[in-house]
Amino acid sequence: MIPEVVFSATLLSFFDPVRRYLDDPSVTEVMINGPGKIYIERKGKLQKVDEVFPNVKSLYAALRNTAQYVGKHVDEERPLLEGRLPDGSRVAAVLPPAGNGGPYVAIRRFFGEKLTMQRLLELDSITPDAAEMIRVLVECKQNVVIAGGTSSGKTSLLNSVSELIPEDERVVVIEDSKELALLRDHVVTLEGRPADAKGRGEVTIRQLFRITLRMRPDRIVIGELRGGEALDLVQAMTSGHGGCLTTLHATYPRDVLTRLETMAMMADIEMPLPAMRAQIASAVDIVIQATRYRDGTRKVTHISEIVGFDMSKGTYQINDLFLRKVKGVDANGRVISKLVPTGNLPDCMETILAAGMDVPAAVHEAKWRRERDGAQEKSGRHS
Repeated sequence: MIPEVVFSATLLSFFDPVRRYLDDPSVTEVMINGPGKIYIERKGKLQKVDEVFPNVKSLYAALRNTAQYVGKHVDEERPLLEGRLPDGSRVAAVLPPAGNGGPYVAIRRFFGEKLTMQRLLELDSITPDAAEMIRVLVECKQNVVIAGGTSSGKTSLLNSVSELIPEDERVVVIEDSKELALLRDHVVTLEGRPADAKGRGEVTIRQLFRITLRMRPDRIVIGELRGGEALDLVQAMTSGHGGCLTTLHATYPRDVLTRLETMAMMADIEMPLPAMRAQIASAVDIVIQATRYRDGTRKVTHISEIVGFDMSKGTYQINDLFLRKVKGVDANGRVISKLVPTGNLPDCMETILAAGMDVPAAVHEAKWRRERDGAQEKSGRHS
């Protein structure tokens, strides 16, 4: 039996052409398009690098050893590989014939250091007022979905938001591949597992979620919603499990809700669409939207509250609390923008006040300015 430490060192040696990038904390992703083309993502921007694999056989060797490390097999009959390197970095690969011209490999770097809310403030991804608004909503156990496109920083933002959960609460984390790093004492971490080559041993997110409900969680955190487990989470949210956190792929807050509909339909439970929509509107309280701009920066663009579903119009009712306003691009190509309160108070204001808290003063000020401007405009029309 090869010791784990020896196996890890040997495996990484097969990735020598990209090893320097796997050790570089500024690199978030390494993309290998066959042996002769390698790209990296650094600070949100893609760039091609000079390094190459000596030949296609050396790249196959790296992937076969990765497959062996995670207990899988790859060949022409099984050309897809998902797994993790010893440092926790996530590997996805497509081999020929499915990947014509490949193998194609994407390695998402794993960082043990957690991105904190303070660091997001330093990066101008969020403002102090918006961070305070999120803190209030999290402490009041609002159910939060963090949404965004690929590489928009959803997982990092989820890590940061989870930092705001009170320390005296029991948190159960469910992931299909470990990416979250919650720096807190009372955390139960559960991880799904794919079936082996003979179809045995699979542990699904839905299975883990169902047993989680029997483990006395104060908070349930699901790394990413992808399928039928969405309906389980929605039903848990509407049956007393407040303060849940999760992420999913969506471009705008309204898209989050339609994506949830689609994923909930993947479950093996028949439910009329109107009933499902009513449950989703009742379950999801807050959507925090993340976006990666063309200059590579990652920003929070929306903090929006879901207040219901209008059956007559067939639309979800959304109350935007903070919106990012883009003003343009500077001489260096950087997007100029600012996340500002809309002047809308949250529908859950009564819950916030009952908990002895309040929304940031900037939210009240924005509301006052909006009402003042509205009154002045109305007065001008009647004069």
